[in-house]
Amino acid sequence: MNAEYYKQLYQERLPIGQEFQDHCAALFLHELHIPLVNFQSKDWQFKIGENAQGFEIKYDQHFSNTKNFWIEVQQRVTLDQSYYDAGIYQKDNAWMYCIGDYSVLYLFGKRFLQLLHQSSRFEIIENKLKTSKGFLLPQTDADKYYTHKIETPQGFVKLSGGNA
Repeated sequence: MNAEYYKQLYQERLPIGQEFQDHCAALFLHELHIPLVNFQSKDWQFKIGENAQGFEIKYDQHFSNTKNFWIEVQQRVTLDQSYYDAGIYQKDNAWMYCIGDYSVLYLFGKRFLQLLHQSSRFEIIENKLKTSKGFLLPQTDADKYYTHKIETPQGFVKLSGGNA
């Protein structure tokens, strides 16, 4: 797979992630009364972070089927590149790692997830595209370790097709 393939894949998946960010912004406001200010430009996202509040938001579209969260520790854009720190090791303003799908969102301290990784309790694996390394956090463990858990309320406005 060449660089053009990965670029196209990124462009196809970008709106899915943005739609989930919007869902989370509405959820944070509704459930936690926190207005989330997401940065849209790559410059702001790379220099500061995903949003002003320091919440890293990840949509795990496989969670409802696998009951595992993919916690990324490294990534690369193409196969000819080396892996670099990403996900829970992304160097930005994020202190809270928010991961879930349209039915539930788990919030974890980013530092806590780093400590989980460093404990070697979970095996580090590579994703199928060979662009990301991370570990699977089972829902049973997520339910023990979360800082906050938000289940999408019945009748909550959902503008896109999600898994819920």
